[in-house]
Amino acid sequence: MIRILVADDHAIVREGLKQILAKQSDMLVAGEAANGNDVLQMVRRESWDVLVTDMSMPGRNGVELIKLVKQARPAMPVLVLSMYDESQYAVRAMRAGAAGYINKESASDQLVSAIRTVASGGVHVSATVAAALLQTVRGKPSAASAPPHETLSDREMQVLQMIAAGSTVTEIASKLALSPKTVSTHKARLLEKMHMSNQAELIRYAIEQRLVAGDQG
Repeated sequence: MIRILVADDHAIVREGLKQILAKQSDMLVAGEAANGNDVLQMVRRESWDVLVTDMSMPGRNGVELIKLVKQARPAMPVLVLSMYDESQYAVRAMRAGAAGYINKESASDQLVSAIRTVASGGVHVSATVAAALLQTVRGKPSAASAPPHETLSDREMQVLQMIAAGSTVTEIASKLALSPKTVSTHKARLLEKMHMSNQAELIRYAIEQRLVAGDQG
């Protein structure tokens, strides 16, 4: 039996996943979490066969959450289920330690097989993501060919995402447990790296590149 921990801040999403997995005789949703902090507590308290988690939740989220989970349970596979564009976020999730990435729009078709794959030690990614990961092994693409956001650190990318979603520096600082000064520093650095002069340019770029999902999850 594959014991699964499902994490998503939307109760209706968790219920939908449970209904899909309840039809499988070899799977059991043995735990639920509505935010990143709960995920960490549950993972540290007991072991699970697979963690199926959203990419963006209150508390710890995204790449940071994946890294912390893998520190606590190195052998436990993490399957990311998110609304974020796979081409923008899957590679970062995989680099952080995720074993797979599924867009929520295709979850009903891929979820069961993806869970079985990662539970058995495999990796679930699309051909596009696999090619991108291979490129990182062979060497990063040149600055001329890489989009500006690819130069950002994981934390800078997270700040960009939250700015584009409408959060203020103070709100970002509170959500990430950082000081406003530190968030402002990250903002200044990402503006510099992306050769932009103001927040409006950042937001427009993030929308054009589909770096922010409409429901923030």
